[in-house]
Amino acid sequence: MSRARAVRKHAGATIRASLKHPVVDADAHVLECEFALLDSLKEVAGAHAAAGFESALRRHAMHRWYDADEASRRRQRIGRPSFWHAPAGTRDRATAMLPALLSERLDDFGIDFAVVYTTLGLSFIHMGDLDMRAALCRAVNKLNADTFAQHRQRLTPAALIPMHTPQAAVAELDYAVRTLNMKAVTVSGHEWRPLPDGQPGRYVDYLALDSDYDYDPVWKRCIDLGVVPTSHVGTYGGPTHGSPSNYTFNHAGHFAAGAEMFCRALILGGVPKRFPKLKVAFLEGGVGWAAALYNSLVERFQKRNIKELRRTLDPANTDRARLAQLFRKYGGPVLSGKADLIAVGDGLMLGQAEDRGHIDDFAACGVSSAKALAAQFVNSFYFGCEGEDRMTAVAFDRRYNHFGAQLNALFSSDLGHWDVPDMDDVLPETYELVEDGLLSAADFRRFVFGNVVDMYTAMNPRFFEGTVVEDAVAREKSRGARSTRMAA
Repeated sequence: MSRARAVRKHAGATIRASLKHPVVDADAHVLECEFALLDSLKEVAGAHAAAGFESALRRHAMHRWYDADEASRRRQRIGRPSFWHAPAGTRDRATAMLPALLSERLDDFGIDFAVVYTTLGLSFIHMGDLDMRAALCRAVNKLNADTFAQHRQRLTPAALIPMHTPQAAVAELDYAVRTLNMKAVTVSGHEWRPLPDGQPGRYVDYLALDSDYDYDPVWKRCIDLGVVPTSHVGTYGGPTHGSPSNYTFNHAGHFAAGAEMFCRALILGGVPKRFPKLKVAFLEGGVGWAAALYNSLVERFQKRNIKELRRTLDPANTDRARLAQLFRKYGGPVLSGKADLIAVGDGLMLGQAEDRGHIDDFAACGVSSAKALAAQFVNSFYFGCEGEDRMTAVAFDRRYNHFGAQLNALFSSDLGHWDVPDMDDVLPETYELVEDGLLSAADFRRFVFGNVVDMYTAMNPRFFEGTVVEDAVAREKSRGARSTRMAA
């Protein structure tokens, strides 16, 4: 944190007063009270589930580390989990746990409205005990729906959706939206699956490509219910690439790595093609990875779309007789003697036969140009960026992104987590992007207001009804189309 420490307390309110638009936080957090959560678990799943909570938690990866000695952690490669992940200052800790206090302090922070995500639930969403996972997701949702009910003008809680099967996801989507009246949701961006046929080990299923499950009913239900699926869980490491001793090693890039794989699977799996109305947000990972992926996909399509593959890489286009002549002429003492062999083929390493019906990696995207692929990416995906993340600037700088695109960065404070050791500093720190010349005032408006409005109202035009920003959102929408995200 740079200049934020030097400004006076509640400077966020001063910054907000200077703006001509609201500030909407796309990613604050509530730190659920475990004692209240147990009551909710008992209510939704019965006394037996509540009684089994502790034992299920101790079998979960995050808690296995604490119950193992150092030698066992190293032998089993148990990744070091997060620790001290909530602010210790008494008032900020209470703010993270009490929606009424968070609502009261928003004006001091310079924030008008916030979408608030679970904290404890982020560890539940990959729990191995699937029955307990589903029960805990429902308990978290019921608890947060109840505790935020009186504060819907300033805050809306996001429901936790288990994704181990499409059926489980659809069931909880229906419960959260239709029964609890929640209007924001978060899903896991991947699932760990056991290898089939009793093989040892497991693999990561990114849900939208090469999955044994069809998740299209989940995306369709999100559209029907008007909720944006947001991903809030990355890939934490594990025995193949996790540290048993260093949390920062495991966490740095954690959300970005998981989001990148999920995003890549969605677009190459054709989800934006099949569901053009669907918006998906990837939170806490920033947008730097997204800019890299966006540009990489465009560049790969330009060289590996099906027409270019056939024109430039198809071995059938190689004149073997001419190739043999060149070997004889230029091969020298070592390679000229291989001319007769090269006239027939390349050998095993380069000569594998390909199924020409399955060589188009972009077939599911259903696009015929790189610009159309870019438009799918830009129109479908949104990216949560924390205030201190200077890579946010690459989302708005048209020089870096093919076709002059601007990616959809969202102001995502992470209030309630260790990333925000002093809640009063959130907006001043974020506004440094303008003060340091990295974002223009117009870009900052999109970052803290326009993009999140676009995302939520595209899926649910009534998302902001009854909130303190309702009128400002209506004015924003009445301004008509914003400057295009992609240059002409």
